[in-house]
Amino acid sequence: MFFLYLDAAVRSVVLLALIYAAAVALTHWAVRARRIDPFGRWARVIRRLSDPVVVPLERMVIRAGASPQNAPYWLLGIVIGGGLLLLTLTQWLIGTAATMVYLSHGGPRVWIRLLVSALFTVVMTAILIRVIASWFGIGPYRSWMRPLVALTSWIIEPIRRVLPAFGPFDFSPMVAWLVLYVVRAFVLGLL
Repeated sequence: MFFLYLDAAVRSVVLLALIYAAAVALTHWAVRARRIDPFGRWARVIRRLSDPVVVPLERMVIRAGASPQNAPYWLLGIVIGGGLLLLTLTQWLIGTAATMVYLSHGGPRVWIRLLVSALFTVVMTAILIRVIASWFGIGPYRSWMRPLVALTSWIIEPIRRVLPAFGPFDFSPMVAWLVLYVVRAFVLGLL
């Protein structure tokens, strides 16, 4: 029951922060686009509510070499990114706590099932990281990429040899991920 309240509280805080940041950014845009009067009631209220947050952010934006007029947009981006991160972390914590409760009441079969699922998840995550790293031109011979390549090559390389070439696109990691997804569902169904 505590976790439901925690999740609702975090979602409410993120939603309120998003509404606040969106109102600040939209008001800033409307003033700059001359859609509303900068000395009107709405603009003054938003400025009074946002100055404690936006003024320090403007200083940080200036130090980063950007225009301080973009601070409200930075605020919106920070709230969106931070909110998504906070929601993800909360969901992970709630899921971990629920898993621990489930494991405390389960026998060895539950533990084996969790271990098998975790192993599949690690390999599937390594494939995803490997693909995203290739988009940014990060080679497989970098020191931090070598473990990921070693962890995933056993399934990607055979598929790459069998799968026909599609020009510059390599679909073998996607096929490997889908194969692992299906095999994980099958193995967990047997357990």
